[in-house]
Amino acid sequence: MRFSLTTPLVLYLSLLLDELPLAQALKFPVEGRVVGLDEHRARSLGRLGRRASISGTPDLSNVGNVQYQTNITLNGQQFKVLIDTGSSDLTVTGDVPNAKDTGKTGTVRYAIGGTKGPIKTAKLEFEGFTIDNQAFIEQPVDSEHTDGGGIIGFGPGGASEVQSVLGAGAGDPVLDRIFRQNTSTPNFITILLGRAGDPTDTFVGDFTVGEVVEPFGNITKQPRLPVTQMAHRSGQHWTALLDENGIIGPDGQRINTTKSSTGNRYGVMFDSGFTFPQVTKGIANAIYARVPGAKFTTVSNAPGEMWTLPCSTELNVTFVFAGVKFPVHPLDTVTNAFYGPPDENGNPTCVGAFQPITTEQDGFDIILGMSFLRNAYMLINFGDFVDGALAKVGDPYVQLLPLTDPAEAHSDFVQLRMGGVDRSSELKLLPAIPDTDNDDDDDDSSSSSDDGIKKYLPYIIAGSVAGGVILISLILYAIFGGSSKKYRRLHDPAPAGLPNPYDRPAFTQYQPSRRY
Repeated sequence: MRFSLTTPLVLYLSLLLDELPLAQALKFPVEGRVVGLDEHRARSLGRLGRRASISGTPDLSNVGNVQYQTNITLNGQQFKVLIDTGSSDLTVTGDVPNAKDTGKTGTVRYAIGGTKGPIKTAKLEFEGFTIDNQAFIEQPVDSEHTDGGGIIGFGPGGASEVQSVLGAGAGDPVLDRIFRQNTSTPNFITILLGRAGDPTDTFVGDFTVGEVVEPFGNITKQPRLPVTQMAHRSGQHWTALLDENGIIGPDGQRINTTKSSTGNRYGVMFDSGFTFPQVTKGIANAIYARVPGAKFTTVSNAPGEMWTLPCSTELNVTFVFAGVKFPVHPLDTVTNAFYGPPDENGNPTCVGAFQPITTEQDGFDIILGMSFLRNAYMLINFGDFVDGALAKVGDPYVQLLPLTDPAEAHSDFVQLRMGGVDRSSELKLLPAIPDTDNDDDDDDSSSSSDDGIKKYLPYIIAGSVAGGVILISLILYAIFGGSSKKYRRLHDPAPAGLPNPYDRPAFTQYQPSRRY
């Protein structure tokens, strides 16, 4: 989840993904939980695709409006866990029978909420894989944590809190253990998220280990996006660079993503557990602020402020990675999973899913969660990001395959949000708001300061020369004209000086308190 995969020595017959053996591939059906749906819509979702089933549950206690979950068992006890590429630990809520207590405690803080409990080990089973002594955090049941739930983290193993407590090997995350004990399993995962209520694409979703979902096998031919590596593995996420100004807004124009340090390319974190993509204020404004009637306000049960706007507003946004365009379905850009405050006529408003970032971040600029990932089939190759992996395995990378057809998406939106009558031409965007959300503000300020300094440079030089002359005169006076001063013996105590500004308590090293 925004919150904050991995394993040991892995041997391969080939470095090319599409040539790797698939003997021990693993495929999970993924069940999507739709939050805030009425009973009729929930029942209709039962007719969705063959891969899995959806059940509607009016539950807004979790992070957002959709969760993607799969079933696991620990010592025979079943748990329904959220699949989360934004964290790296397995946590479950409730008692695991006969689990072995390590005597250690684990804490994972997510962007919203967290979990804390004893670190235990048990036999983990799911979809044919059995992992003995899998380490996990057992979260006690409370008002924020429901019995039988949990999170299975598929982020890089170096970011695992459990591994940091128990050490490599014993504390390795689930995927590290799978890759380590099944050396014929290619060390990649894929995630395919369905869209509940989509009238044309009715699949729910799949999560696979070591194999791809057909008919999307050509994902292995897509450009490889190198994972941008953090200075410390403990803060590593699945991140890659967006193209320069790589977001196309509703007006068809590129949205400015000024960032000189990376050539105007934003760092993107891919997080299957984050419901609402987190973007800069400038990006959110470029998408929503020009819509007549749009308001930036507090939305009940949502973290932070969000844009609200008429539900019939069709906004088309496209992300660009390595020259490949990824259109976002307008049902994902403006979501009706729950509603904002009523407009002046009492009509419900929908919510802009791309939310101005509300969390601290390090190493990336935006988080692309479920609302984006429903539009892109994602493959994550762990490369050498597994415990004990050889360097020759290669660097980790991400591959994305576009899923959304703009014409089909438009038809879907007209059917579901406009009552079957195409009124998209009636939308007239307001004039663009000047972009003041510039990540290079400091650089710009420095440039402005430099320009100001240049204007006064002659005066600065003249003043410096005059000051130098005065200083030399004072020194000469002190040497030749100050003979009346007393000589101080070496053994006399020196005069008391000014307090040392650096005499402060030792700086306590910063320890991250937040996981995405």
